[in-house]
Amino acid sequence: MTSSSATPGQIIIARHGEPDANRYEMVDWRGYERWWAAYDEAGLKPGQVPPAGLVEQAGQARTVFASTLPRAIETARACVGGRELIIDPVFVEAPLPPPRWPGRFPARTWGVFARCTWWLGAARGRETRPQAELRARQAAAKLVQAADAGPVALYAHGWFNRMLRPALRAQGWRCVIDGRDDYWSWRRYERR
Repeated sequence: MTSSSATPGQIIIARHGEPDANRYEMVDWRGYERWWAAYDEAGLKPGQVPPAGLVEQAGQARTVFASTLPRAIETARACVGGRELIIDPVFVEAPLPPPRWPGRFPARTWGVFARCTWWLGAARGRETRPQAELRARQAAAKLVQAADAGPVALYAHGWFNRMLRPALRAQGWRCVIDGRDDYWSWRRYERR
């Protein structure tokens, strides 16, 4: 169902809602690996409601994509109900392999350590930053192709959504609404 106010070709990229996970749990690096695996299996914290603006934007989408992870799928369902979703692993979050450092820290702190060291090249056998950047370009191409038929919505993840930004800019898209990077946030892109 496409609203008459929808702009053909717009792309909405949304971050998932708040996952049902304790980001303050104290863990060592091995514990963080277990924590992250459980985080990837977790859905959303109960009782969350998507922002009206995101629901309105999503309602205009002809095509709705989501990452394969439960938190992204549940976010999409909260916004678009039973509409058909295209669930695709190309939109999964970039990996967060923690550095093998001593000490116990909150899981959220390990997330910062892991993202920084991964960004600098420490992938520890997982997808590297250049590989994730290539995947982001492939994901952006998929969104752009779908946008040729009308508005598109994607429900994915904070860091991977950031990686989509330069990939979309390189393909001639600009962000016209910047909703930040918090849970339930979204950005709207249009062709230049």
